Amino acid sequence: MNFSALIFDCDGVLVDSEAIAIAAEREMLAGWGLDYDFQTFVSRFVGLHNRDFYTALSADAAALGLALPEGFGPALQANNWKRYETELTAIEGVASVTEAFGGALAVASSSEADKLVRKLQIAGLHDLFVPHIYSSDLVTNGKPAPDLFLLTADKLNAAPEACLVIEDSINGIRAARAAGMTAWGFTGGGHADAGLAQRLEAAGAHGVFSSHREIASALSAR
Repeated sequence: MNFSALIFDCDGVLVDSEAIAIAAEREMLAGWGLDYDFQTFVSRFVGLHNRDFYTALSADAAALGLALPEGFGPALQANNWKRYETELTAIEGVASVTEAFGGALAVASSSEADKLVRKLQIAGLHDLFVPHIYSSDLVTNGKPAPDLFLLTADKLNAAPEACLVIEDSINGIRAARAAGMTAWGFTGGGHADAGLAQRLEAAGAHGVFSSHREIASALSAR
């Protein structure tokens, strides 16, 4: 199939932020009594909008009889951003994918809108996608609901079935599939563990790629 639009997730696909956030958040949460193993944390929380992430954390804490500190969400984010500003980089090979595709491009991310723009700016990718940069702030239901991807397709004047989505999370793959789009899993981020490819396939990914250069090759061969 020839695709008319290519939609990227941001964290863990365009910018190598997930490795930073996962390490920082697990450390802080463990200090408050919520101690998640790596795979559980990644499977449940990566790809969620912060509002859904915080709701899930609050529910977990309540189930354990714990009380998270007031303002725990902003505290987690502030800790992440101390590191993003100095450590965040683009994942290698993004340009090779966009050049191989040659069509409409967009970013559709669970990151809050202002933070999404800032991450892309830090990584030097903002101008590649502007104005088609969309946050889950724009929809009622974040991933794994399809709302953000459907909004993005509408903004691109593309039929959902003609859109290809690149995602690194179970929640993102489920959202793309629910939107009726082709979903390719990506395991080239610094947070990817040995089981990520299998988990993305189990979530419904139509294919899984370990680098952007692999994706570019697949697009060029179509």
